[in-house]
Amino acid sequence: MINIKHHGATTGVTGSCHELLVGNAGVLVDCGLFQGEDKGAGSDAENLAIDFPIDHIRALIVTHVHIDHVGRIPYLLAAGFNGPIICSKPSAIMLPEILEDALKIGFTRDRALIERVLELIRARTVQVPYGEWHTVFDDGDTALRVRLQRAGHILGSAYVECDARAGAAPERIVFSGDLGAPHAPLLPEPQSPEKADRLVIESTYGDKDHEDRETRRYRLKAVLEHALEDGGTVLVPAFSIGRTQELLYEIESLIAEFGDTPVSDPKLTWNDLEIVVDSPLAAEFTRIYDRLRAFWDDEATELVRDGRHPLSFEQLTVIGDHRDHLEAVDYLARTNRPCVVLAGSGMCAGGRIVNYLKRMLGDSRNDVLFVGYQAAGTPGRDILTYGPRGGWVELDGERYEIRAQVHKVGGYSAHAGQSDLIRFVEGIAQAPTEIRIVHGDPGAKRALKYRFHDLGHTGIMIP
Repeated sequence: MINIKHHGATTGVTGSCHELLVGNAGVLVDCGLFQGEDKGAGSDAENLAIDFPIDHIRALIVTHVHIDHVGRIPYLLAAGFNGPIICSKPSAIMLPEILEDALKIGFTRDRALIERVLELIRARTVQVPYGEWHTVFDDGDTALRVRLQRAGHILGSAYVECDARAGAAPERIVFSGDLGAPHAPLLPEPQSPEKADRLVIESTYGDKDHEDRETRRYRLKAVLEHALEDGGTVLVPAFSIGRTQELLYEIESLIAEFGDTPVSDPKLTWNDLEIVVDSPLAAEFTRIYDRLRAFWDDEATELVRDGRHPLSFEQLTVIGDHRDHLEAVDYLARTNRPCVVLAGSGMCAGGRIVNYLKRMLGDSRNDVLFVGYQAAGTPGRDILTYGPRGGWVELDGERYEIRAQVHKVGGYSAHAGQSDLIRFVEGIAQAPTEIRIVHGDPGAKRALKYRFHDLGHTGIMIP
């Protein structure tokens, strides 16, 4: 018997956790936190306890290290899981970093306890190269091997091919994880698997497509020019991994192309635009991205060969110390210095971006630029919804009026759009007989299901 169970990402886009049961043994694919309104559903999200049996779980497979895919790992360990954590090399490097931050915020401030948990995670981590089969278990009649393939979502991201056998012939089950959009900066785009008997696929943008790269680059340029023209600050709530690095890459390319071009009076140029990364975690992941250039795509590699530094350039300032962060907020709120600030968290549900928003949302010189998905129930979704109407948002229990301009450039989402998801499935030579649609809002999942139906696919499920 081979079965699939879902312990998250069924009512929304967060809390990814899926179980593949092969005979009496199983593995988990991801074990992530719930965010936004997803907190009201799923696996006992209020206290984050693991509320499903794990005695038979032999391994955890991590598709990538975003918190909604790995944030419950400490709770999984506390529940008694003692198997390996299988992931790519970049994910293995970044996993302790992202979980250290999560532990400090939501688990404990005890440094010694945090270190013990991180050491345990490092000891359990098994790095698996892309494209190579790895045997998880082989008990004779039941066996499972897995293969990671590039997903193009963030550095180290993977979709998972599973060859499972339980008495009969082996079955190929594929878990998409989060798939990246094609033509995104830095990372190669995902290629479809050769076959899949069953497919579990994300649907974050199952109901829409993103702007093409040329269009989104033009829109990004226009938002940055506004900052240069009126001395405002562009606030970018950015996820520490993926979006931050892609935006730095694109901003560096704009500065390189238009550097001495005047934008405003008194003749401010692109070279006068300061870029601030105000997030110790984002800064650390940017250093890791820079160190792991072997996983970059051909375009980014060529830039480095030409002497460019797309993640470390002259106009870039990194803020780590909390006192420096508070001083930067105060300075930018009082002055007319054109600046772009990338700060976490990506959905404005905490982190340093909140301090910037409190001081700057009420000033029309400023802009808020969203480049990633904003889950229902988060301040980011409220700013995106009510900002264009001159509304307000609640931050830390207080209302703040939104006079800053609000923009969304969807092409910088690290997620595939509807056409990209369709192309991924249509590219599978031996098409799946069952498709399970997860990791999306209800409307997005339904829209993707209808498109699959239109293309002649059967066996489509929304768990």
